[in-house]
Amino acid sequence: MSDTQPKQLLHPVFGGELNSVSKTDFKDLDKLDIVGVYPNYATAYVAWKAKAQSTVDNAQMRYFIVHLHRLLDEPEAPKP
Repeated sequence: MSDTQPKQLLHPVFGGELNSVSKTDFKDLDKLDIVGVYPNYATAYVAWKAKAQSTVDNAQMRYFIVHLHRLLDEPEAPKP
């Protein structure tokens, strides 16, 4: 990656039907809807919003945006 390109901040968007609206346990992991992986939050948000709005009639259906880059970033070494 060159210095002129912005850092990739990966954001997967996925969802599915939950067991309960008060928890994030999915009814069936085999039926998870993997919407995609996006290079920044803004594009992930557009995808998330479209999927969430298309399932508004199902109260137990939820979509999520994950900040994958936060899990992949290696911690920086402390500066002396």
